[in-house]
Amino acid sequence: MPSVNISLKRQAYDFLKSLKSDSKSFSDVILEFKERRRNIMDFFGVLKNESWGDRERRMSDFRASFNRRLR
Repeated sequence: MPSVNISLKRQAYDFLKSLKSDSKSFSDVILEFKERRRNIMDFFGVLKNESWGDRERRMSDFRASFNRRLR
C-alpha cells in the first residue's frame, strides 16, 4: 500500500500520539476512527421506550436538589 505524507497541527499530532501505542501505527489509530464513525440514522428509535413523564420528574427533582445546595 502506498504511503502519503500529510501535515498536521501540533495539537492534532499530540492527540493522535496519545492514542497510539507501540503496537499501533498512526494509520491504525486513524482507521479505528473510521470504523467507529456512526450514521445519525443509527440513533433513530433509541429512546422510543423511554418514559418521558418519569424522566421529567427525575430532572425536576435533580434541579430542586441542586438549587437547595446553592442556597
